[in-house]
Amino acid sequence: MNELRLFDPLAPDFIDDAMRSMMRPWRWESAEPTPRIRVDLSEVNGNYVVKADMPGVRKEDIDVRIDGNMVTISAELKKEHETRDQGRVLRHERQYGYASRAFTLSSAVDEAKADARYENGVLQLTLPKKGAAETKRLAVH
Repeated sequence: MNELRLFDPLAPDFIDDAMRSMMRPWRWESAEPTPRIRVDLSEVNGNYVVKADMPGVRKEDIDVRIDGNMVTISAELKKEHETRDQGRVLRHERQYGYASRAFTLSSAVDEAKADARYENGVLQLTLPKKGAAETKRLAVH
């Protein structure tokens, strides 16, 4: 069992604690990092094209929101790993994580024509630009 202790260099048993911690068994595996969303953004034929790497994420756990020119991509990762030895469970690990990425585009997006596809761990968004709003001149009375 691991102990959680505060480091106190002035403690009288500092040397003893250091020696005891050196005798503990080494653990070679490390916790997996929290999920990250890596994004490529390009502009093709008047559309923004976003490619987001999201390996290990199920399609149902992805959330894409568009608000004017603000795009938010978020996902929840649920991963389980189990190691068995002759029917006994020796280790059962669960990893849960949440990742979110938000960015602002230079012009507003037409939400009605936007398209999202998820295949082989890559989310591809096609975001058409909204037509430029006409400037209206007001008469001063």
